[in-house]
Amino acid sequence: MSKEINGFSKLSKEEKINWIADNFFTNSPTAKRILKQYWNEDEKLQKLHDEFSENTLSNFYLPFSIAPNFLINEKKYSIPMVIEESSVIAAASKSAKLWFDLGGFKSKVISKIKTGQVHFIYTGDEVAITSYFNYIKSILIQDTKTITSNMEKRGGGIVDISLIDKTLDMKGYYQINVSFDTIDAMGANFINSCLEQISKSFRNKTDGFKEFIIKSNDIKIIMSIVSNYVPDCLVKAEVSCKVEELNKKEDFNDFCGKFVQAVKIAELDTYRAVTHNKGIMNGIDAVAIATGNDFRAIEAGIHAYASKDGKYKSLSHAKIEKGIFCFSIEIPLALGTIGGITNLHPLVKLALNMLDNPKAEELMEITAAVGLAQNYSALRSLITSGIQQGHMKMHLINILNSLEVSESEKRSAVEYFKDEIVNNNNVQSFITKLRKSNEI
Repeated sequence: MSKEINGFSKLSKEEKINWIADNFFTNSPTAKRILKQYWNEDEKLQKLHDEFSENTLSNFYLPFSIAPNFLINEKKYSIPMVIEESSVIAAASKSAKLWFDLGGFKSKVISKIKTGQVHFIYTGDEVAITSYFNYIKSILIQDTKTITSNMEKRGGGIVDISLIDKTLDMKGYYQINVSFDTIDAMGANFINSCLEQISKSFRNKTDGFKEFIIKSNDIKIIMSIVSNYVPDCLVKAEVSCKVEELNKKEDFNDFCGKFVQAVKIAELDTYRAVTHNKGIMNGIDAVAIATGNDFRAIEAGIHAYASKDGKYKSLSHAKIEKGIFCFSIEIPLALGTIGGITNLHPLVKLALNMLDNPKAEELMEITAAVGLAQNYSALRSLITSGIQQGHMKMHLINILNSLEVSESEKRSAVEYFKDEIVNNNNVQSFITKLRKSNEI
């Protein structure tokens, strides 16, 4: 049963841990030990991590891995990825190596505009509010100059402002849609600051408008917020080669034909599309986390994009034309390489350095290619050996660790299951028999 406490945020970290351990665990000393064993010995580094969030008790580690042999736009990469799911890194690496020999991945940013919105209610005359917006538009841009000046020096800033009439959806409902180019920053804080200034000016500067009578009280600002739906911040990645060349590489006479059909199923069937796209996100999220980007925002925007035609569909597409196999992905991807924790988290800085400190556009191209590589490996497994063979081989170590086996037992199990089916029952049975034989 949950306990109640007042002023928890004001307690020291040690006091927070003591309260949690004493009130939620029968074995309080063990709970305290587990939480503290993940503290960093470097006090300055630990303090940095503590201040990334609130009510911090400890650190939650995820593996920081590398997927080598990526060739993207004729440039070689070893991609840093952060993920705990078995087989993801192996799958990305295998796909990268195969396509390295076939010309690599081609990635291109199509557009990079992000959107923020001011949502407001105005129940007066439509012509009056439209006329007022046309009058105030340049003033709104001018009033944000103290916020946008540095961004404009880098080539970004506000691209456009428009008034959207949503009164058919809800009485008096309008939006001010603001388009931004945030260059190398993801830009959420920058966009939100601009929007809040725009909403204040829009509501409070009605006195200067003489064409119609509009009072500030006639405009009710509901909220001002960046949108994580970024259909105008798009990147495309693709791979292609001759059909016979890939069929030979995969040692499967109709590999390409079956692959195209598998992708088509994900375009037609929502149940399949969700799992299909989740596999893509295994790669995209892992790169996003490693480079300090907001993977939750990325997930929300990409899945919305998968539904843009009124039905949830595959994010990737495959075709065969004139003997050429082509596999591609087009996704909205708002990434940044400056701001947020990119300049703070030591591993994020290291990850970006490993990628040769890319601009946001290059990171978009890299990330899309990794998502496509991940999708290729998953589909390859599905249409050949099945997904479980490779996945469960990678999952074997997790099962063995859960059984608390010794290193010698682990080595024996890995050797035995090279040619055997991996599942919990089979592994547990093998370890039991192994231990009994060692007792004799």
